[in-house]
Amino acid sequence: MSYAVKLHREIAKTLAGMNTKTRSRITRALRILRNDPFQRRYGADIARLKGTRGRQDLFRLRIGDCRAIYAVEDNVVYVTDLFIRGKGY
Repeated sequence: MSYAVKLHREIAKTLAGMNTKTRSRITRALRILRNDPFQRRYGADIARLKGTRGRQDLFRLRIGDCRAIYAVEDNVVYVTDLFIRGKGY
């Protein structure tokens, strides 16, 4: 099954402000979510976030020092947050 990846407009602004190397690394990692946004595998360090029970399940994708937080609804992956590791937790 193929998934569509949608970015929140603030995430798109954040990506636009990053340097080219970092931006391309993040977009490559987000493209990997198209195949399977749930399973951890080579190139996709994915983890389900704890403490989200009873609400929408959230997942974390590790991209070097960056972290992307996303939710999956039907066949769409919604990326809701993108931050540098030390600043988001």
